[in-house]
Amino acid sequence: AGGTNAPAGTQGRGDGHEFLVGLGLQTDIAARCNRRPGADGGIRAPVEHDHVQSQSHAHTTAGGRERHRAREVAAAVSVITRAEIQAFGWRTIDQALASLPGIYSTYDRQYNYIGTRGFSVPGDFNTRVLVTVNGNRWNDPAYDGGPLGNQLPLDLDLIERIEFIPGPGGAVYGQNAMFGVVNIVTRNGSDLNGVEVAARWQHPQAARELRLSWGRRLDSGIDLLLSASVQRTRGEDRFFEYGDSGFSGVAKGLDRDRDEEFFLRLVRGPWSFDLAYGDRIKDDPTGAYVSDPLVPGQFQGDRYVLSQAQYQDRLADGKLDLMARAFAGRENYSGTLIYGTPFDFPAQGHWHGLELRLLWLAIENHKLMLGAEAQRMTRQDQAVLDRADPANDIRIPGSGWRGGVYLQDEWRVSPTLTATLGLRADRNNTSGTTSTSPRAALIWQATTASTLKALYGRAHRAPNVYERDYDDGFAQIANPALRGERIDTLELVLDHRVGADLALRGSAYRWTMRDLITLGIEPVSGIAQYQSGPRVQARGLELGADKTWRNGARLRGSVSWHDVSNADGDLLNSPRLLGRLNASMPLPWWGLNAGYELRYDGARLTNNGSRVGGNALSGLMLSTRALGQGLELGLRVDNLFDKRYEHPGSDSNWQNAFEQDGRSVRLQAAWRF
Repeated sequence: AGGTNAPAGTQGRGDGHEFLVGLGLQTDIAARCNRRPGADGGIRAPVEHDHVQSQSHAHTTAGGRERHRAREVAAAVSVITRAEIQAFGWRTIDQALASLPGIYSTYDRQYNYIGTRGFSVPGDFNTRVLVTVNGNRWNDPAYDGGPLGNQLPLDLDLIERIEFIPGPGGAVYGQNAMFGVVNIVTRNGSDLNGVEVAARWQHPQAARELRLSWGRRLDSGIDLLLSASVQRTRGEDRFFEYGDSGFSGVAKGLDRDRDEEFFLRLVRGPWSFDLAYGDRIKDDPTGAYVSDPLVPGQFQGDRYVLSQAQYQDRLADGKLDLMARAFAGRENYSGTLIYGTPFDFPAQGHWHGLELRLLWLAIENHKLMLGAEAQRMTRQDQAVLDRADPANDIRIPGSGWRGGVYLQDEWRVSPTLTATLGLRADRNNTSGTTSTSPRAALIWQATTASTLKALYGRAHRAPNVYERDYDDGFAQIANPALRGERIDTLELVLDHRVGADLALRGSAYRWTMRDLITLGIEPVSGIAQYQSGPRVQARGLELGADKTWRNGARLRGSVSWHDVSNADGDLLNSPRLLGRLNASMPLPWWGLNAGYELRYDGARLTNNGSRVGGNALSGLMLSTRALGQGLELGLRVDNLFDKRYEHPGSDSNWQNAFEQDGRSVRLQAAWRF
């Protein structure tokens, strides 16, 4: 979604591969920060960790679609809690994820993207990472894009925790889960137990945010959460050059960003219902898709409506866990670009489906999971509309379906050794064949302090309708025979604890990507066409540490090295080295808490063969709840030392690279009553 439908033939280069998956980050003992509201209704300070709970005891629901201790999951799971989000003042999910080892972000002044373990093709709309909210798939079915940044139709204040499960999740999740699964767990109404009002203002972008939320557990037993948010940002007036057009200048007043969101969650016993709405419009200062430079009125927007009803309960005296969900969604993309005259590029993805999962616990030392999922895409429509001459309009209607069944056995071979074997089979209208995604893992609890995991997984992705069906006859032509992609991953993970307050993790991995869908040239017509590209290989190493102190201070850091290449050499937008440092602590004045982060990203290759330099960026968050009952005040400074740095652009941009924002200051206040 999110703009993938703009003028064809201009999407990311595609000669690069997909990122892997494996992650090796420490699953934050942060889960220890997952505190509930205090009896007085106030939220405990983010740094008040329960230091006796380790990352190995943190729980996650996404690794196998059931609740596990992180050390028992067949993946290098990471958990980011609400406490951490507050401590560091993150406002978008990609900011939070980029604090983890091996993950980095890219921003092209329109959309936010994440790269994992050295892979992030510029202009690729997060199609190979699955984003779920309370287990419900939020990737749209037209372009398979996982929403991030302001495109995500959910305020971060409503998130209880973010679970990142790296590696191929296809054995359980199917489509999109090639390089990882991001599962967002939201707060319930009882977590608020009243009203929350929050406001933020940021300089120099003139960004204003306002949120009003209410939640409570009613006497009837219903737990209800309602929230509405609005954001308006003027943006920055930046100087741009527009390549071969010969134009350059300051894009004044062309960086506006508008976003409106609504979220409802209702829980009663084993039943739950979620409804999310988001409407975001981002003005375009860059002349995206080589449209006319410095012309007002160009923008890209995304409107989401997402819902699910879920039932989950233990039956048969606790021996059977049943989960059933019905879901539906709509994602409408709108884009207006000017090529002499205005052209509109609408796209619609409408879908609904069902999922059923059974977890059988009656057999000693075995957890047997059986599931089935079916999704119907009633609309996968694309269009190019010429306002000046509607006779030139091009409409590409579409619809489709996909379904899968999966089986997994978690076998406790001995008190210290667990084996996991899983397999999923998927079919869809796009490929017409059955794709199988196996999974295997051995987890050895070597000592009470050390866990060793050996992991293997495979995942597939069928081409989306833009890659396969878009055809305007001059910028891009369709490829009905386009094959899907496949990735195979091997990973070794070691978790070790030193005492109760220091967690260490090391992860080594290797993955191979085959039939990467890449933008090439159709030899007869000479027009751009998506085709199956060369094999991509990667290897890497990630090291992480997480230390806590009894006074509530915490320090976690990581270093990640990636070597990703294909037959043409290094990949675009692939830093070899990443470094992360996050520190949070209470200060002795006015009840202040401080959160400081340092992120280093290595140099990245760009489209013209040059590299944007590496950069080390700092961020600082100060907050206090000591100045008034129910009142929280905060100050966040991004790019603390005002460093100049760039992110690579795609071949759909005039610009080879985009300069990022300098220092910015955000003031925020929240009142709870």
